[in-house]
Amino acid sequence: MITVTNVSLNFSGQPLFKDVDLKFTPGNCYGIIGANGAGKSTFLRILSGDLEPSTGSVTMPPQMRMSVLKQDHFAFEEYTVLDTVIMGNKRLYDIMKEKDALYCKEDFTDEDGIRASELEGEFAEMNGWEAESDVSRLIQGLGLSNDILYSGMDTLMEKEKVKVLLAQALFGKPDIILLDEPTNGLDIQAIDWLEDFLLEYEGTVIVVSHDRHFLNTVCTNIVDVDYGKIKMYVGNYEFWYESSQMIQRMMRDQNRKNEEKIKELQNFIQRFSANKSKSKQATSRRKLLDKLTVEEMPASSRRYPFVGFTMDREAGKEILTVEGLSKTIDGVKVLDNVSFRVNKGDKIAFVGESEIANTTLFKILMEEMEPDEGTFKWGTTITTSYFPMDNSEFFNDCDLNLVQWLSQYTEETTETFMRGFLGRMLFSGDDVFKPVKVLSGGEKVRCMLSRMMLYGSNALVLDQPTNHLDLESITAVNNGLIDFKGNLLFASHDHEFIQTIANRIMEFVDGKLIDRLCTYDDYIAEQREKALASR
Repeated sequence: MITVTNVSLNFSGQPLFKDVDLKFTPGNCYGIIGANGAGKSTFLRILSGDLEPSTGSVTMPPQMRMSVLKQDHFAFEEYTVLDTVIMGNKRLYDIMKEKDALYCKEDFTDEDGIRASELEGEFAEMNGWEAESDVSRLIQGLGLSNDILYSGMDTLMEKEKVKVLLAQALFGKPDIILLDEPTNGLDIQAIDWLEDFLLEYEGTVIVVSHDRHFLNTVCTNIVDVDYGKIKMYVGNYEFWYESSQMIQRMMRDQNRKNEEKIKELQNFIQRFSANKSKSKQATSRRKLLDKLTVEEMPASSRRYPFVGFTMDREAGKEILTVEGLSKTIDGVKVLDNVSFRVNKGDKIAFVGESEIANTTLFKILMEEMEPDEGTFKWGTTITTSYFPMDNSEFFNDCDLNLVQWLSQYTEETTETFMRGFLGRMLFSGDDVFKPVKVLSGGEKVRCMLSRMMLYGSNALVLDQPTNHLDLESITAVNNGLIDFKGNLLFASHDHEFIQTIANRIMEFVDGKLIDRLCTYDDYIAEQREKALASR
């Protein structure tokens, strides 16, 4: 159990949150949510002891062990994968190293023997003899080969390091696990395995994540960082979201009714206060009016951008035909004789580990790259708009402000139009004059989506559009693409995003295309059955 008592945190004299009183108990998984900058990761650092609160305390029983997902992917470069994962249980790792040092001594004394015996006893109690097999199960569950156990961390690719550090956080049955964005960089199979692991885990899990499907699957409680406060609710993310939207609607309805009643009473008082026969009624209504107040809606830190794609023209029957596309990059054939046809209304999700194959295909279709072989043809009625995974070329060497930048992509450049459009994408006031090269990752994504919305295209190609976005912006993009009436080709790792948008799933395996006309959940179920059958 973790007990949070009267915790507050101030930055430069301003409270980020205050008066936080919470209890985190075993057997539950707590999802911490909130807008970017609300303090989710900061609160996680307070829970881990990495940051001292301005007031209050965080306590846990002394015998309990806490494990935290490390964010520095280069912190263990001089260690092997095996040692890095075992370091998740620091006491076990220290015992192993002390034992090894003792047994390597040339002048092994009686005192050394006694100490070694003590260490061996503690080592056995901590299941040290199963440590290597436990590490093996973890890394294989996350999709890594057992062959890398004795490889140096400095030899691994970035995605492999992410999985090793996650295995480190899960190793050794800790009592409490703190995870900050654990699904970032994971493929679908690894996320699926992690969900199963956490569902069976008996300790306390506290997680920050932007993955709605993950939060819905594993969370028993939601911890909401908003209004300068931190509150806990029972249920998963979907239950919290629907409940919060309902409460907001109820508050708005009640406020509207109060406002209408106030106006009615004010009119009555104005009409009859000078009339002696009505003066008593006017007085009583004035007293009632004094009691009526319009409850001010709490100033939430959450802001939902407006994302909506409209088509300037309806698409014809011919959308896109791809025939025999092949492409080799750095000696690897990422596209191998790829052929498919897009039907009117198709919303196709490209999934799986091969991001380079997805990106290569998209670049070819948008004529930013030439294929080695094959052809493609868009229909004559089709207009396209592209969201690239890497948008740096649009911003890095650009000296324009937001208004000037967006003006490049529209004929309507009046300040009123530009401010209105940017305001819907959460850029207001002097923000619209901010240089685009200093924008955050999420702000750049919103700019790129704005650019697409101005084009009025009837076919959209999006490569990982939810990267860098908070839950509110992801929800807005998700809803906008659900409502879009044209064709859509997109790559994503977001389960909820794919399931609610796509009617067709494509995946590249060794350059070959797997094409299924189904929902994402159906596709995942099919892949699981194949995996079980192959064992």
